[in-house]
Amino acid sequence: MKKYISFLFLFIVSIPLIFAQAPKKPTSGDIFDAIQKLNFLGTVLYIAAHPDDENTRLISYMANDVKARTAYLSLTRGDGGQNLVGPEIRELLGVIRTQELLAARRIDGGEQFFTRANDFGYSKHPDETLEIWNKEEVLKDVVAVIRKFKPDVIINRFDNRTPGSTHGHHTSSAVLSVEAFELASNKNYKTHLEHDDFWQPTRLFFNTSWWFYGSEENFNKADKTNLLSVDIGTYYANKGLSNSEIASLSRSQHQSQGFGSTGTRGSQIEYLEFLKGSFPENKTVFDGIDTSWNRVEGGAKIGKMLHEVENEFDFKNPSASIDALVKAYQLIQQLDNVHWKSIKSEEIKNIIAACAGLYIEAVANSSSTTSGAKNTIKIEAINRSDYPISLKSVMIQPLNSEKDIAKTLTNNSSHKFEIDIEIPSNINTTYPYWLREKGSLGMYKVDDANLISLPETPRALFSDFNLNFNGYVINFRKEIVYKYNDPVKGEVYQPFEILPEISASFSEKVFIFSEEQTQKISIKVKTIKNNFKGNLILCTPENWKVAPENFEISLTQKGEEQIFEFEVTPPKEQSEGLISTIIEVGEKSYTNELVEIDYDYIPFQSIIMPSEAKVVRLNIEKKGQVIGYIQGAGDVIPTSLRQIGYTVVELDEDDITPEKLANFDAVILGIRAYNTNDRAKFYQKHLHNYVHNGGTMIVQYNTNRRLKVNEVGPYPIELSRDRVTDENSEVRIINPTHELLNYPNKITKTDFEGWVQERGLYFPDKWDANYEAIISMNDKNETPKNGSLLVAKYGKGTFIYTGLSLFRELPAGVPGAYKLFANMLSVGKNNVKKPLKN
Repeated sequence: MKKYISFLFLFIVSIPLIFAQAPKKPTSGDIFDAIQKLNFLGTVLYIAAHPDDENTRLISYMANDVKARTAYLSLTRGDGGQNLVGPEIRELLGVIRTQELLAARRIDGGEQFFTRANDFGYSKHPDETLEIWNKEEVLKDVVAVIRKFKPDVIINRFDNRTPGSTHGHHTSSAVLSVEAFELASNKNYKTHLEHDDFWQPTRLFFNTSWWFYGSEENFNKADKTNLLSVDIGTYYANKGLSNSEIASLSRSQHQSQGFGSTGTRGSQIEYLEFLKGSFPENKTVFDGIDTSWNRVEGGAKIGKMLHEVENEFDFKNPSASIDALVKAYQLIQQLDNVHWKSIKSEEIKNIIAACAGLYIEAVANSSSTTSGAKNTIKIEAINRSDYPISLKSVMIQPLNSEKDIAKTLTNNSSHKFEIDIEIPSNINTTYPYWLREKGSLGMYKVDDANLISLPETPRALFSDFNLNFNGYVINFRKEIVYKYNDPVKGEVYQPFEILPEISASFSEKVFIFSEEQTQKISIKVKTIKNNFKGNLILCTPENWKVAPENFEISLTQKGEEQIFEFEVTPPKEQSEGLISTIIEVGEKSYTNELVEIDYDYIPFQSIIMPSEAKVVRLNIEKKGQVIGYIQGAGDVIPTSLRQIGYTVVELDEDDITPEKLANFDAVILGIRAYNTNDRAKFYQKHLHNYVHNGGTMIVQYNTNRRLKVNEVGPYPIELSRDRVTDENSEVRIINPTHELLNYPNKITKTDFEGWVQERGLYFPDKWDANYEAIISMNDKNETPKNGSLLVAKYGKGTFIYTGLSLFRELPAGVPGAYKLFANMLSVGKNNVKKPLKN
């Protein structure tokens, strides 16, 4: 499923969002905004726990109205959530959500940071969260971001004083922020930063609202002495958008979570509760903070010059400002304040380039390459103004491959040439840095401390353009990209990736052996270089047999793929373990898989992960054969069920008719199907009639918000937010004689061992007497939750509702989850002789 963004919006805001590597094409209005921002020396850091926690209204307001340098620190990358756009979960979902946040920031004008904390799933208390995360290390990451970004103001999304009242990650983000506010200026507190400068923010706020008070009535009665009110409903005439409309466009980038947002207009109030630091007597965010150039020694002259540029800016001829901007740039280079010198140098360079309509680009001849490979970089430079600019030289870094040009760039005349390069053997690969090493449940492992907090891995190669502006040379650094023409999309940009020369991937991530029979396991090998030769080996656990011992690989063209099939024989007894690949090339060996994520709304992503899969020898029985599956928010359960021999037919809306449903032994609704399928209210009656006539129907978890149907079952069920987050929590059998726990497989407590991330979520807390609860569970110090698995007879058939996280357990190869799911599909088929469906 791929989603497209309105091209009208792209035109309005002049930001290329579909392919983030495309060059920005600012309008005169954008340039003027940038000049105003150049004259504001104040910084805001917004802190929360996950992608989507950020208040895009406030971030956009601070960046676009106040003109402050604004950033969002998300402690995690959202790896533990669900995915509404595709099958990716865990680490791959974290990659998607990272890119969604970057897309959001390109719209609202903010910057983006992260810590090494891993979103391990829902947590009910910050004590649990901080223990799993390794509090001290995450705290160091937060302090390091503060010391690098140097915010005057920090704003927390959540309240540090209410542990246990919301997601533990949420409260933890506020707890860490409050501690980091003090520690950032403590010279005895060390982080991982090489240059661990100290910084004291001026004040800390909590971005509160009536919601945190329980009701609007309570909020209206509350003491607001410590509250600042900020009207963030500004209308930006040069953009044709209100601040809230920009914020909604930013919010809508969280597509994997289904957070499409409709823009609003008019006055809107945000509230900031003062927590620490210097109280703002005038009730403004930057009260008492010098945000002018005067805060920097030697900055007064620069400020005077740049305010003249702002006052005299010619919207019809932005290049008229270049002379003054170049002079201001020279003065900025003389500043002793390294922090503001660095920030404002980049800002003013971008403005100079925009005023000149300068188009400079370095494009590789391929989207990816490997160490030792030769590549051609196509250079293009155009000056679209009358200002005298010449291209002095271009250097490909860090290769020091330079080409002297000394070419005058006349107005609107394109200058193109090529530079040939060879990729060095010691160059870094460019896939997500936080996935290079295996981390823990709560923390990513990052060996290179310089990368910690960055949203993505810096490109390995870039080009330095040295341009002469009427006698003064300024260096402009550009990432090397790849682009091509798509017949439908037109010009498409992609990152230029440095990747391993070969990769191997399994056709599935889990292979279930339900019988003592040999299975063929397919492995796809792909080369990133020409004329590759090597040897492919499949490694298996003890007592598992594989044939042949190896395959010889011979691939002639870059990008070529070949599939190899090994025959794997399981042991007689139940067993599980990992299989992995090794590709030997002389003295080198490769054990990696290349995973590519390609959605239209984020840049193309290449991820390198260990090439491995899980194998499970499972003694399992099943009844029924043909299963209908209605997808919801997206999961891979159909693939998992096929692994144990079911024929799974994925149904679209037109297939949900009485005639077609009659062909299935059971019908399953994917996770959140009743939240995401708009036509569910029309076809649900056919599903219930199917059950009434003798069918088996399984509905997996939904949330009680945005339901498309009045009831999720044939009898009333009330969904709640009850969940059991500890995957090792005790499971108690309520009715051990129930058919679902005994046929065709005996289900015991041991079948709930080895579960991952959680037991389940959004359990019903009330249900009709026709439902029978099967199992009970709860997290520590909580009351029993009996709604995770409900079964009801309806007419001649059986209806099952479950909030168990089977959508996580089956792809993880948890044996007990497979047995339980097989029993759910087999309910009602005990001692019934029924021919298999065709």
